[in-house]
Amino acid sequence: MTGHLDGKTVLLTGATGAIGMAIARALAAEGARVLLHYSRNRVAAEALAAEIGRAAAALPADLADHQAPTALWQAAEALGPVHALVNNAGIRSEIAVDASLADWQATWSREMQVNFTAAVDLTRAAILHFRRIGGGRIVNMASRAGQRGYAANAMAYGASKAALINLTKSVAQSFGAEGITAIALAPGWVRTEMAEAFIAQHGEAAALAGIPIGRMAEPQEIAELVAFALRPSQASLNGAVLDVNGASYLR
Repeated sequence: MTGHLDGKTVLLTGATGAIGMAIARALAAEGARVLLHYSRNRVAAEALAAEIGRAAAALPADLADHQAPTALWQAAEALGPVHALVNNAGIRSEIAVDASLADWQATWSREMQVNFTAAVDLTRAAILHFRRIGGGRIVNMASRAGQRGYAANAMAYGASKAALINLTKSVAQSFGAEGITAIALAPGWVRTEMAEAFIAQHGEAAALAGIPIGRMAEPQEIAELVAFALRPSQASLNGAVLDVNGASYLR
C-alpha cells in the first residue's frame, strides 16, 4: 500500500470491464475508496468491491438512460464526499453508412450517450460537488481513435472520444483555478473484451498493424497511469492528453 490516495473517494464508471477492474485495484492499492459503477454485472462488481476492500461499494446505472448519470452521482455523493471521477465506461458499435437511417441514428445516439453525454452529466455533477469540497480530479478515458479519426464502420466511437478529449480540455481551462483539474488518457488497442471482439472479426494482425512495439497495451498499464494522475502531487497534469498507443500515433 503506497498511500498516495489515502482518504480519497473515487467514482469509477465501467468498473467491471478489464480496464475498469485494473483501475479499481490500482486505486485501492494507493489507498483510495472506490465506488464501482456497473451496468448489468452486479455479481462481478460486488466481488470486486469485496476483493479491494476499503469500504468499496458497487453502484448500478445504465448510462444509456439519460437520467442515469445524474442519479449515479447522487448515489455516490450520498456515501460521502467524492474527490475524483474516472469516466471509463464506453462502448464501440459498428454501423455501415448504407445501413437504414433509423439504425444509423440509433447507433450514433447510443454511442454518444454512453461514451460522451453520460460523462458530460457526471462531469457537471462532479464540478458542482467539487466546488463545495474545495476541488477534485476528473480522468476521462478517451482513445487514439478520437485523435486521428477512425474506421468507416465505427465513426461514432471515434467522434465520441474526440468530444471527450475536447470536454477534458474545456474543464481544465475553465475550472483549474477552482482546484478542479481534468486529464484524458488516449489508449490505442488495449487487451480487453472490445479488442478480442475486433480480433475475432478482423484478425489480430489488423489490430497490431502500425504499432511499433508489436503488442497491445495491458489493462494494468492504463490503471497505473490513472492512479498516478490522481495523486495530489500531479496537479500540473491538468489539461493533458496522455497517449498510450505504443507509438502507433504520434503528434
